[in-house]
Amino acid sequence: MEPRLSLQLAEIAADTTTLRSLDWDRSRFDIEFGLRNGTTYNAFLVRGERTALVDSSHAKFRSSWIPQLQELIDPRQIDQLIVSHTEPDHSGLVADLLELNPELEIIASKVAISYLENQVHRPFRRRAVKSGDELDLGVNPSSGVQHRFEFLSAPNLHWPDTIFSYDHGTGALYTCDAFGMHYCSDDVFDRDPGALAPDFRYYYDCLMGPNARSVLQALKRVEALPELKLIATGHGPLLRDHLNLWVGDYGDWSRERSKGDRYGAVVYVSQYGFCDRLSQAIARGISKTDLPVQMVDLRGTDPQELSALIGEASAVVLPTPPANPDAELQKNWGTLLAALNAKQPVGLYDAYGGNDEPIDAVASQLRNLGHAEAFAPLRIRSVPDAAAYQLCEEAGTDLGQLLMRDRAIAAMKALDANLDKALGRLSGGLYVVTARQGEGESSRSGAMVASWVSQASFDPPGLTVAVAKDRAIEALMQVGDCFVLNVLAEQNHQTLLRHFLKRFPPGADRFSGVATLDTVASGGPVLVDALAFLDCRVQQRLECADHWLIYALVENGNVADNDALTAAHHRKVGNHY
Repeated sequence: MEPRLSLQLAEIAADTTTLRSLDWDRSRFDIEFGLRNGTTYNAFLVRGERTALVDSSHAKFRSSWIPQLQELIDPRQIDQLIVSHTEPDHSGLVADLLELNPELEIIASKVAISYLENQVHRPFRRRAVKSGDELDLGVNPSSGVQHRFEFLSAPNLHWPDTIFSYDHGTGALYTCDAFGMHYCSDDVFDRDPGALAPDFRYYYDCLMGPNARSVLQALKRVEALPELKLIATGHGPLLRDHLNLWVGDYGDWSRERSKGDRYGAVVYVSQYGFCDRLSQAIARGISKTDLPVQMVDLRGTDPQELSALIGEASAVVLPTPPANPDAELQKNWGTLLAALNAKQPVGLYDAYGGNDEPIDAVASQLRNLGHAEAFAPLRIRSVPDAAAYQLCEEAGTDLGQLLMRDRAIAAMKALDANLDKALGRLSGGLYVVTARQGEGESSRSGAMVASWVSQASFDPPGLTVAVAKDRAIEALMQVGDCFVLNVLAEQNHQTLLRHFLKRFPPGADRFSGVATLDTVASGGPVLVDALAFLDCRVQQRLECADHWLIYALVENGNVADNDALTAAHHRKVGNHY
């Protein structure tokens, strides 16, 4: 069945047209992100005395997007193409535009210009811009509006080459990935915030949360703009009707993730192998533990800044660098090694760039320098699949938990003794939540013991499960995902309880040695020795401080023994498991 692809044109501001590519059926993004509402790729045509195009589209839209643009304007009349960043879903048609208009001037960050040289394989007119630089398109003779663009550097949102573009004439800010969401609908604007909120938050957690410190830096620049009327994002509906809500959420979430002096530095080499995406997965895992993360581009970071970021980090995660690096990269690698200090745990992951230094050789070099291992080297031996990204995320979470262990111990002692004991008298059943996505060796799976479970609705039947934010299975319990609630029996629950309470290393098979039925439920494995199972689909998620409250509808279920009782859990204290 062919995927549904369509285009949408709309006037969004004076002399400004959006050309939205609607990808209705896209179900995954960057392999590890499941999508339930498709996505869009948004481009914008702005006409002053001269004309600029902001971004293009995914190459899959070539046969329809180019003709639609030609109906709007002769491409030879486009003076500038602003490339917000060079990820292929936004720059997939840059080469086509240059073919139609060889005189087109490309406006982008210095890093993006470098990336484009390797993407389009032809000479082109270019202008590298940074924060404070401007592009004046002049006054549109029909509307009388002057379209003067101001550029704002926004590295790591979520690529190192990102820039924002602000049109002083309309108050529109073009942000590409930032403030976006994977949500495909006919609504051009954010008409229904309730419907959009889960996808907006999921997108932030996946792509922006690991870069929260960079988000706050970008927000400072945005707050200095004279009048913000519209955020024209690269994905999803444009933000206009509830602008303060979305900007406020970004600030609140990012400040929460950036509090404290400690942070983990995750280093990557931009535009090298799968380094960008693997580093994001590790950073996402670390950030689930409330430890702030600082992404560090080894290729584009100033040596002095690099030295400071590495030297002040609580832990550092490194990729395998290219075996034959260019002079700048080699210099920065040396700066990085010199900045490491003996107290820092250091983790390693394969960049899978095709020309990597062997990971064991790099690990040996670090041991000889006296650095402790943050986690076992992450060996990526093929094109990364969902399982590889899960491995990286779980390794990041383990590292974050290690570094936050003292804070967790302090939190256990923080509550009033009487209150602590009173909370501990809240009892519950004992359950094992299981989930699996995908098939074969590339599938992702997870499991956890749960006791904070309650029926929440009769019709349709629904229940709630509280899941700690740093649980690995949390990533498999997004809105639209399925999972299985296995109810443990009073008479024989100890073996299963001991198995699933133990600590699993990153990437380990949680079900090894456990009897399961894998075809009974759609959400994941059913435990053979469980008393009952409920097959569930997530409907809503509510953030509750250090937990997510998952509301799910029950789609299927069965009981193994009608006379048996559910295992019960009685606690002594109420401020830790």
